Amino acid sequence: MFYLVTVERVIDIEAVRSTIARVGPLAPLAYVAVSALLAAIFVPGPLLAAGSGVLFGPVLGLVVTLTSTTVTATIAALVGRRAGRDSARSLIGEEWSRRIDVQIHRNGLWAVVGQRFIPGISDALASYAFGAFGVPLWQMAVGALIGSAPRAFVYTALGASISDLNSPLAYAAIGVWCVTAIIGVFAAHRGYRSWRTQRRDSRRPG
Repeated sequence: MFYLVTVERVIDIEAVRSTIARVGPLAPLAYVAVSALLAAIFVPGPLLAAGSGVLFGPVLGLVVTLTSTTVTATIAALVGRRAGRDSARSLIGEEWSRRIDVQIHRNGLWAVVGQRFIPGISDALASYAFGAFGVPLWQMAVGALIGSAPRAFVYTALGASISDLNSPLAYAAIGVWCVTAIIGVFAAHRGYRSWRTQRRDSRRPG
């Protein structure tokens, strides 16, 4: 896509957006539905967010991305809730199950928010596990909305800026990405230390 737009100029982004605008409100609604389903089957969220930015621009694209993310989290949590705790435990293992249980018990909504900042964890799989372990749907929806907002902005803005990556919007997106990456690494390190402490304490003789 980047090559076609910026190098060969085969795709005219403004012409694409004009065509989308003529379709009316059905276009973003259809994209929300399709991208939510694709994300639920583990299609990478950054690709879907960037596509939203390309098609709808930075503002509407961000709304579409966040709506899709929230819908995906809710769908995955519902599936997890119906499958049950044992299904999630067999899928992600005992260690991760224990960690999720502890985080839900301690933090609830903020466990969902924090997960969105940690790199390398599938949002759909995490939402499935959260649902299976009993996180209320409103916490899933609100947590996904809050936790996904920075990354949603980053990838949607980069998609919207694909024809001009020297724009202020693209630089802003890169800046936000750097901040969220630092937060994610810190959160992952803190979670790992907490897990090691819990594991060490559990092995001590009573």
